Amino acid sequence: MPRNAVQAFAYLRTSSATNVGTDKDSNKRQLAAIRSYADANNFEIIDTFYDAAVSGTDPIEQRAGMMDLLEAVLINGVRTILIESPDRFARDAVVQELGHRLLKDRGVDLIPTTAPDYFTTDTPTTELVRTILGAVGAFDRRQTVDKLKAARDRKSTAIGRRVEGRKPVPDDAVQAKRLYRKSPKTGKRRSLRQIAGQLAVLGHNTPNGQTYNPNSVRQMLVRAGVYQSR
Repeated sequence: MPRNAVQAFAYLRTSSATNVGTDKDSNKRQLAAIRSYADANNFEIIDTFYDAAVSGTDPIEQRAGMMDLLEAVLINGVRTILIESPDRFARDAVVQELGHRLLKDRGVDLIPTTAPDYFTTDTPTTELVRTILGAVGAFDRRQTVDKLKAARDRKSTAIGRRVEGRKPVPDDAVQAKRLYRKSPKTGKRRSLRQIAGQLAVLGHNTPNGQTYNPNSVRQMLVRAGVYQSR
């Protein structure tokens, strides 16, 4: 390996379960392309993460392999991910943009071997997707607020006194609830400590920027209604 090589992780994804197995070559082909690119461009692959039988339209935070990769990024400081091609990361334009934005916000470079500049060059498509995402997000927020207000107004009129809405569950607790679900692969739940680590990967930390402790995660899950307080 050349001196001063940039450390990187390799990420592989295969959509169909029929293409997964020791007798299949999808992951082997992807890894061979990544290693060839790494050797030619002074990268050192220090670990490989693989999402088998995972659709390219699934959000990256719902992929076990990608979440393990992001946790590794958080722990050891590697800031480069090599993939065979952009569609190995995501096939859906919105999922691709949101996933890339999450990585970029954490200082992570995503490099497809077939198009190294794909995620660093703005195109009409990426600009359109960003505009649509912003507009849809604003519309959904306003629509939700209006619906909740209308429902409270109707109930207030019916009972003769003003009804106020519940305080919203914080985003951190909502994400903790998602992470608490059983893994479809293992059938097991993540531990509170593992959830805290993955919350940090997704950018959910304490107000002073620290990783949540397990007790804080427990309280989030209680607040989200999926964990019994003890």
